[in-house]
Amino acid sequence: MDELDPVPADPAAPQVEAHLPPGVTRGPETVRAFRAVLGNTLVANVTSSFLWFALTFWAYLETRSVMATAIIGGGFMLFTAVFGTFFGTLVDRHRKKQVMVLSSTITLVTYGAAGGLWLLLGERRLADWESPWFWLFAGVVLIGGVVESMRNIALSTTVTLLVPEDDRDKANGLVGTVQGISFMITSVFSGLSVGLLGMGWTLAIAVVLTGASLLHLVPITIPELDPDPEEGGARFDFRGAITAITAVPGLVALILFTTFNNLVSGVYIALMDPYGLELFSVEAWGIVLGVTGLGFVVGGGLVAKLGLGANPVRTLLLVNVAIALLGMTFTIREWAWLYVLGIFLFMAVIPAAESAEQTILQRVVPFRTQGRVFGFAQSVELAASPISAFMIGPIAEFALIPYMESAEGRDAWGWLVGDGDARGIALVFMLAGAIMFVTVLIALASAPYRRLSKAYAVAPPQRLEGAAAD
Repeated sequence: MDELDPVPADPAAPQVEAHLPPGVTRGPETVRAFRAVLGNTLVANVTSSFLWFALTFWAYLETRSVMATAIIGGGFMLFTAVFGTFFGTLVDRHRKKQVMVLSSTITLVTYGAAGGLWLLLGERRLADWESPWFWLFAGVVLIGGVVESMRNIALSTTVTLLVPEDDRDKANGLVGTVQGISFMITSVFSGLSVGLLGMGWTLAIAVVLTGASLLHLVPITIPELDPDPEEGGARFDFRGAITAITAVPGLVALILFTTFNNLVSGVYIALMDPYGLELFSVEAWGIVLGVTGLGFVVGGGLVAKLGLGANPVRTLLLVNVAIALLGMTFTIREWAWLYVLGIFLFMAVIPAAESAEQTILQRVVPFRTQGRVFGFAQSVELAASPISAFMIGPIAEFALIPYMESAEGRDAWGWLVGDGDARGIALVFMLAGAIMFVTVLIALASAPYRRLSKAYAVAPPQRLEGAAAD
């Protein structure tokens, strides 16, 4: 494999506009605006994650069904994927703050509706996962979480809009740090809230926090010109997204690679909580997730301080090698300390992977189409996760778990995964990690990897409208 050194950008290459007001340059003023938006996103993400974790914990504890939690997690991914391009189109056609306010408002309404269902129907009726009320309640919470993802697309484009070119990888690291803090806080308090207060008070807390984040967002100013969308564009502008993606050599391959990895990662989404709840009580599991969430903070902080290196494409693939190796080993024995250590390391490398993809897209995709590209990438990449989540839930519950509990299964695989109550889940984790490992090695040796690395190196900087280029 040829190593590629960065090639200076061609100053004669055409530059795209970033839609800042005339006279405004990327600098201290715009960075302060970015940090204000990032702080507000922290509050919003804490709220959304808090309720989503709580719903997953509550659903499993009430039903003891892996399939129910798999359907809930898979449904979230499915709807996030379906609406990703639509959300991205909204981001491109409206000011970023308008999109964020709309997202928070819809989330507040849906969480309030979920609270109303709780008051009207009561926990006993809602906890029966074979009844339509359970799925209506989960679906309303799901809608609030899905719409919240629109903020994240808008946030990705504000990095391009407000942060100087050379600091974007570090800004993306800050985004990862904020996501890690959110995960750490919410995982601890979700478990404690469900275990000590119950789901009703958890809903009430979520409504209050969502309202607070909306009130905090209103006075924030993001310097930006009104977008100038193309005439006759569709609400789901797949064509615009695909045109922007195919214009960059190797970018299609990157999205396909991430999509396949998400297909494998859907296994972890479906089974990580059930495995953890077999080892810990719900309160302890929430604390475990909070402690291991420090990995997000550590990883995001390292990216914010050190950046991603000269070639974020290579960084992305190497990080996925580490993720695959972790998937193959962190449940090889039913040891609580090993599972906790594996989750911590997994969370520590995730910010580098996410920051790398964000940084690549922010450099090689024109600003006016970035919302659609981020949204389309989210749609395609996340579409894989619910497929595997929906598949692995019933497969694990009705086939692999009973098989590994049998004498035949233990005799066949005990040498590899050891003994314990959750060996069927462990075997699934190991197989998923092995598949991912082979895929990443193939990607590292591929021509699209080299083409995208070169495209990133030679991409011109995003030009400020009404001001000199960075």
